[in-house]
Amino acid sequence: MNEKINILKENISRSIVGKDDVIIKIIAALLCEGHVLIEDVPGVGKTQLISSLSKSLGGKFNRVQMTPDIMPSDIIGFSMVNGMTGEFEYKPGAALCNFLLADEINRASPKAQSSLLEVMEEGQISLDGHTYDLPVPFMVMATQNPVETYGTYHLPEAQMDRFFIRISMGYPTAEEEIKILERTEFGNPSDNIDRSVLSLEEVINLQNEVTKVRVMPAVKRYITDIVRSTRDSEVVTLGVSPRGSISLYKASKAVAFINGRDYVTPDDVKYIADNVLSHRILLSVKGKTKYKTASAFVSRILSTTSVPTETGI
Repeated sequence: MNEKINILKENISRSIVGKDDVIIKIIAALLCEGHVLIEDVPGVGKTQLISSLSKSLGGKFNRVQMTPDIMPSDIIGFSMVNGMTGEFEYKPGAALCNFLLADEINRASPKAQSSLLEVMEEGQISLDGHTYDLPVPFMVMATQNPVETYGTYHLPEAQMDRFFIRISMGYPTAEEEIKILERTEFGNPSDNIDRSVLSLEEVINLQNEVTKVRVMPAVKRYITDIVRSTRDSEVVTLGVSPRGSISLYKASKAVAFINGRDYVTPDDVKYIADNVLSHRILLSVKGKTKYKTASAFVSRILSTTSVPTETGI
């Protein structure tokens, strides 16, 4: 594993117990300048994971508690008249930062959710005829509870497609839960992270290094074969968009880089495919009956798609 990536992973692990796979995937999203949706039941450490990542990095971190009464201006800011000069002045919202946590994102109204569309895709804010660039790097990390639906709003497909990956924490094992109990005995485990281990400049350098990872034509074809299979099936109402193809391509490069390689293998694609693709797929009634979940459908595609044996490496 890349030395700096390993330092970041180990620092996050000081707060998060036994979730190495999840930590690697959220780091992969960071390396690709991608946004993350963490979807799981309450109490498994979603917000703590995001807080631990943010504390481990230099830069500005903002958190927005997404409630039904939150307004777009709370997120993207607003213009107001300066009483001294008579000129309009821009007052930044929460999005003007490096790392933005949208906690319980599905509790915000569609109007508030839509304010995130431009910042997630364009990295900018357009307001009153002016455009404001967001800092670099910029990353949105959102959480939501997939079980409770009372008082929540469905995330539109346009917004789901803007999330680079979707991950789930899952319950800890018995041994991991014992370690969690021991860590919480003397305070909040997040307090174990008392300093950042990577500066913003180092993050940007790592992001640039990931772009240099090679992907052979056979592996590119493998990625497109997987994605196109989500569009050509009768069990799918909405397949994966070209944005999803790009995300899988980038994510595979990040996984290879994390593992210390300068080239992508089919196993890298398989490792991250479900997290990149499943939240972009809408199953038909027949598909829900046959596969239950989009993740199961993606698993089926991975098991039936021909894997290249000659990757040209």
